[in-house]
This record gives sequence, structure tokens and C-alpha cells, in this order.
Amino acid sequence: MGRRLCFALDLVDDADLITAYERAHAPGAVWPEVTAGIRASGVEAMEIWRVDARLFMIAEVAADWPRALPDHLQAIDDRWQAAMDRFQIRLNAAKDGEKWAPMTRIYALAEQ
Repeated sequence: MGRRLCFALDLVDDADLITAYERAHAPGAVWPEVTAGIRASGVEAMEIWRVDARLFMIAEVAADWPRALPDHLQAIDDRWQAAMDRFQIRLNAAKDGEKWAPMTRIYALAEQ
């Protein structure tokens, strides 16, 4: 059985860059190999939401996430990540070498 993970990341607070970042993530715009790599890593569903320059990612992942990517997908993902770097600002909570900062759930309606 999988689990839900949530992450945060900031964008450079520049309207033109934010527009370009959103275009890069529009349906059909993400490189197909990047999408294949996301799925191969064990991500079953993913959404990215934005408010101002803050991004919030929700991912439903398999129990064995993260899985290692085949070399050819890893190389393409590395290129994609490098292309996205100019848009992104890592949060202080991000782990070394990671872009997205993991979030901790602090409230669940079902538990109240």
C-alpha cells in the first residue's frame, strides 16, 4: 500500500519566470522521459499547486518509493532538473542535494 507525501519549493519571484515555469509544466510540455522517470521511481500520482511564488507538491507513492532510475532516465531527469534550476529557490528545510522540502502533516480532519 502506498502513501501520500507533500513537499514545498519556492520559485524566483518574477512574473515572467513563473509564467515560463508554468508553461514548462503544462499538459504535454514536460519531457516524456521525465514523466516516465517519475512513474518508474514509484510515484503513482502527483500534483503541483502554486500560490504566488510558493509551490506545493502532493505525491502518492508506492511502498518501495523511491526506486532507482535506469541510467538513461536518470540522465534525462538530471538535464530537466538543471533546466528548472533557474526558476527555483530551495527552502531551508530541503535536505542536502534536494530541491523540494518535505512537509509534515500537522492536522487531519479525520483524526478530530
